[in-house]
Amino acid sequence: MKGTMTAGEVHKQYNEIVTAFRKLIPDPALRLTFSRQVDGYMRQYALGVWQADNASAITPRHVEFYNAVYSAGNPVPSALYWEVATGVAGFDLFQPPAFFQDLLRYDRMKGTTLARRFADQLTLVLLLLAAVDDVVSESEAGFVNSCNDTLLHLCDQEGLRADRPPLKADDFIARRPVPPPSPAQPQREEPAEKKEEGPATERPKLEELLAELDGLCGLDKVKSDVKSLINLVKVRRLREEAGLPVPPMSLHLVFMGNPGTGKTTVARLLAKIYQAIGVLSTGQLVEVDRSGLVAGFVGQTALKTQEAVQKAVGGVLFIDEAYALAGTDSANDFGHEAIEVLLKNMEDHRKDLIVIVAGYTDRMERFIHANPGLESRFNKYFFFEDYDAAQLMDIFVSMCRKNGYALSGEGEGLARRELEELYRNRDENFGNAREVRNLFEKAVARQADRVAQLDGPTREQLMELLPQDIKP
Repeated sequence: MKGTMTAGEVHKQYNEIVTAFRKLIPDPALRLTFSRQVDGYMRQYALGVWQADNASAITPRHVEFYNAVYSAGNPVPSALYWEVATGVAGFDLFQPPAFFQDLLRYDRMKGTTLARRFADQLTLVLLLLAAVDDVVSESEAGFVNSCNDTLLHLCDQEGLRADRPPLKADDFIARRPVPPPSPAQPQREEPAEKKEEGPATERPKLEELLAELDGLCGLDKVKSDVKSLINLVKVRRLREEAGLPVPPMSLHLVFMGNPGTGKTTVARLLAKIYQAIGVLSTGQLVEVDRSGLVAGFVGQTALKTQEAVQKAVGGVLFIDEAYALAGTDSANDFGHEAIEVLLKNMEDHRKDLIVIVAGYTDRMERFIHANPGLESRFNKYFFFEDYDAAQLMDIFVSMCRKNGYALSGEGEGLARRELEELYRNRDENFGNAREVRNLFEKAVARQADRVAQLDGPTREQLMELLPQDIKP
């Protein structure tokens, strides 16, 4: 498997982490001691991380990562393969670096939190190195956490209080795919693991998916755009088979529109449609927003974004309110780092990953034009219009039907008037289908309060929504 991070990028991130921590050390002598010792210890701990990962052998890429661990002003290592492999095999137990005792003493005298901050930085570095094979395994995360726990225990022994929760490696674990069993070996059934939106086990039929798309309320222009896109992909494939030239085409998409207009629903369908026509291998949808990609420490955002991408490979990565990634020019904001990681992965996985970014129309236009890399990869726009009053009513009726409720004649009239007023008075915060769901859920709650007072309610009474349920 081709690595998604180069040794040069590892060095850059490592140097940023070390430099950021070095700037936190006020004492010049302690700062010098840290600078001289840190690289050697970090390379030693890299051997421990890789030893913990029993599932993978040492590769030349491990050697490249090992030699990338040096900070500005320090010698560049030039270890050979046998040195790294021998070091991994011979790693014994984690021992805190010598300068850590100096950090503890300084914290005790000055009331600072340098030792605990270093424990966080160590976790970031080790996670960076654990990703040499693009996966942070449970065993690697366990080793990283044990190192962190050792350092924090020393802080506790010194009575040094924490000013923030410790950084843990568990959030970065990515399970390796289990290889299929050989024909001679029967497959053992394993309990199903809960997933946000697991990869489809069977390729869905295109006709069924298109029928589901057509069944969505409204969205006529979006439906037409989706079908045109499918036709374009089909014809490109036919041209390839006929030996005709096929110009490059990006399948990444921009969904523009207000909340509640069906963007996530269409993205989920589109992921399955792409799988049905052979563009994607698994067709899952992984939905994230800024908080699912961006972290608060130097170097952590790249790992967090990489984890989201790894889950989405084979399907669609759907980024809601994507404009929030470029919402500030602050040097301390890591949204731009997430964008760079995304752009690189869109290139590395261009044959089996589609990214859909979504949000308000005006903000998404500014977001795409804020970065030339985004402009070149996102050149197809789907616009999701607000539902009109009649469509909002159709959605309300559909919710009633799916959930076993029925509107009385007067209840239906009142619901229609309520939705017409909602649509007429809408502003930039109008939630479209979300407004309908709110109305429906409140009606169900009021109906439950009313029916609970009845003595032996009939089936019809349990189902019926009256005007007083719609609006008290």
